[in-house]
Amino acid sequence: MKESRKKKILMTALCILGVIVLALAMDYYKVRKTALDRFASYEARARSITTSFGKMSYIDEGRGEPFLICHGITGGFDQGFDVMSGQTDKYRIIAPSRFGYPGTDMPEDATVDMQVEACVELLDALDIDKAFITGTSAGGTVAQRFALMHPERCRGLILYCSGYPAAERPAEPASGMTGPPAFLCSDFAMWLISPLFKPIMGMEREVIGQIMPMKQRKAGVVFDGDVVNKDHTNHYDNYELRSIQVPVLIIHSMDDKLADAGKAEYWSKEIPGCTSVFFSGGGHLMTGNSEKINHALDEFTEGANEHEGIDS
Repeated sequence: MKESRKKKILMTALCILGVIVLALAMDYYKVRKTALDRFASYEARARSITTSFGKMSYIDEGRGEPFLICHGITGGFDQGFDVMSGQTDKYRIIAPSRFGYPGTDMPEDATVDMQVEACVELLDALDIDKAFITGTSAGGTVAQRFALMHPERCRGLILYCSGYPAAERPAEPASGMTGPPAFLCSDFAMWLISPLFKPIMGMEREVIGQIMPMKQRKAGVVFDGDVVNKDHTNHYDNYELRSIQVPVLIIHSMDDKLADAGKAEYWSKEIPGCTSVFFSGGGHLMTGNSEKINHALDEFTEGANEHEGIDS
């Protein structure tokens, strides 16, 4: 009798486990399929050029003032375009994949400055003299260097929840992880940890649908974690933001868990003539603030054009 009962309990437990595993497998399949379908729709719109550093893929849509978007970690031309996708009636959105992201090669011994030069070559290929350089998150590092290296090609610098250098030179070089480790750069691993996005990063789990497929982003993610996110520290002298010669707009959420709002506040006061907009909420993606962001962007663009004597 007892043996029979034990078997029933075991069978029940196995059935419950089976249902749970099936439900999880179905969720993973559904999430991944939706994400891959989304990515395919962007991939179909992408173009590519050959730069001195290899192939670079990008999306170029819209009309008006050109904006070159430097996307963040786990990004690509799709995420870069999404930063301003609702603005194509007013602006020309150029969203390249940075090194190691979808459709863009990873050159040997890559650096942040090499990324900048690749972006300059893209503008040359598109016959664009000047653009508003926009950096989000890790892409802010590249955007800052672009403004410092090529002010003649930069009509203005816009930083969305970007990283910044410290107020004073760090005593030690950067160490440790500043991005997802290589073993987490897979669709399954990211899906598995996605319930932790909210408590750790302040992002909803649904963000997973914007970072798959990870295979096409892995090299870029590792590079950002090893090089780009450490560049403010390891090449501190390259980021004297007080010497930026173009108009700057900083937009940041105070509750950002990934990019230090304190540094954003500090540099908003140190960069000459900087315009800044800070939100109390919204997290790293500044969720819920799109209307205010668009308004700030329009005002900044108009002001930068007036500064150069250009009619809007």
